[in-house]
Amino acid sequence: MSAPHSEAPRPADRPRTPVARPVIAVAGLGIESSTFSPARTAAPAFHPSRGADVLTRYPFLAGGEPLRAAADWRGVLVGKSLPGGTVTAEAYAALSGELLDRLRELGPVDGLWFDIHGAMTVEGLDDAEAQLLARIREIVGPDTIVSTSMDLHGNVSRPLVHRSDLITCYRMAPHEDAMETKERAARNLVDLLHSGAPRPVKAWVPVPVLLAGEQTSTRIEPARSVYAAVADVESTSGVTDAAIWVGYAWADEPRNHAAVVVTGPDRAAVAAGAERLARGFWDARHAFEFVAPTGTLDDLLDEALTSTARPYFISDTGDNPTAGGAGDVTWSLERLFARPEFKDPTGPTVLYASLPGPAAVDTAVAAGVGATVTVTAGAEVDDRHAGPLTLTGTVHAIRHGDPNAETEVVLRVGSVYVILTRLRKPYHHEHDFTDLDLTPRQADLVIVKIGYLEPELFAMAAGWKMALTPGGVDQDLLRLGHHRVRRPLFPFDPAMPDPDLTARVIAPSDEPPAQA
Repeated sequence: MSAPHSEAPRPADRPRTPVARPVIAVAGLGIESSTFSPARTAAPAFHPSRGADVLTRYPFLAGGEPLRAAADWRGVLVGKSLPGGTVTAEAYAALSGELLDRLRELGPVDGLWFDIHGAMTVEGLDDAEAQLLARIREIVGPDTIVSTSMDLHGNVSRPLVHRSDLITCYRMAPHEDAMETKERAARNLVDLLHSGAPRPVKAWVPVPVLLAGEQTSTRIEPARSVYAAVADVESTSGVTDAAIWVGYAWADEPRNHAAVVVTGPDRAAVAAGAERLARGFWDARHAFEFVAPTGTLDDLLDEALTSTARPYFISDTGDNPTAGGAGDVTWSLERLFARPEFKDPTGPTVLYASLPGPAAVDTAVAAGVGATVTVTAGAEVDDRHAGPLTLTGTVHAIRHGDPNAETEVVLRVGSVYVILTRLRKPYHHEHDFTDLDLTPRQADLVIVKIGYLEPELFAMAAGWKMALTPGGVDQDLLRLGHHRVRRPLFPFDPAMPDPDLTARVIAPSDEPPAQA
């Protein structure tokens, strides 16, 4: 097992001693951080697990599972936050400091599984995950094998690839394969340690494309075919794993762009596979389209009211909390209540999810179900597009104990059921509504702060369109104001020449790179 050591060149590409039951640490911090949102993310948002509790996050590491028995797994610290604003320097210092202290206390390890998202932005710090892994390497030393698992909307700099021996990401958007990806990362790590094989070669190709996740969903072409090629490359002799990262569109760092990494023992095979995937992504750039029809909110409301499809879903995309929006933009709800169709309780039934308003929630809870209250909510964090909204309505439901929202209240205003929350919460599942005595299948219109619909809502929706609304995760990337991304970059520079998509091969003995 490795001893603590400062970051140094990796051992040469040589066989290693097989480890029958390796000691593997599990650590990581994950969040998507929009730099275009005024919100800031503090440490409690990460809900960190520590020690043995870390392993309970992963069903495949439960007692009795083969992978659990294949290694001595040691939880360090894993924290995952709902996407949000930039992480405060104080929060990052506290969380990363505790992670590193716990790792030191753990002692020598054979492997480390680095479970991250890959789009964390920290105040005053670029490429936070690569820098954290550099500090981890100072503790575990160059001999420890590191396997990194990520969201496909993460960002992959050369330093992050270099400091990881194995690296992979989701292959589906929406991320229905999230746990499958984590298990693959853990299994590849165990297999490498058991085999004693040399460290893999990695081929990294930065692809100068930056698109929103809603433009690159694997539900439709061309992303479906682009990602189908990943499995083909992975099945090639000499390849261990292959991955394409779309990148995270709502942050402004030099690392924000698409990327490909292929790993394996065969240098020629991984390079050829990486170049094939990178070329496929680049060649498809002009064909990427939104996963659903888009339009202005007003136009989509008109269409929804004339449609016979029920329930009809509209995505309020610009303030999507699962992409990094503050969640409290009132612009869409203000537009909704300006329309006469929804002022009368007998009008079309609308469910709106959701709007944070701690004081409004307190007032409704104190009044109780059935009471009529006047409350003001929203725009406490992001007031750039509309101010706080005052509503008078009947308290329809109250629910306590949600892990994200803490407390939820449903206020009926006219024919609109507005979900108010103490803290931001994404609404992805049918039970998110039925737990609040709401029946989305019987509603005329369901408006959700989301981008592409998650699987349960997608299956429920008889009609669906995406409203291009304002907020910290505005789908119109060109109007956001990126100024630190590397240019030329598609679609910011639509006529840019073809880039160099030659694989940058990173061998085990290469020197550590400077920070990107």
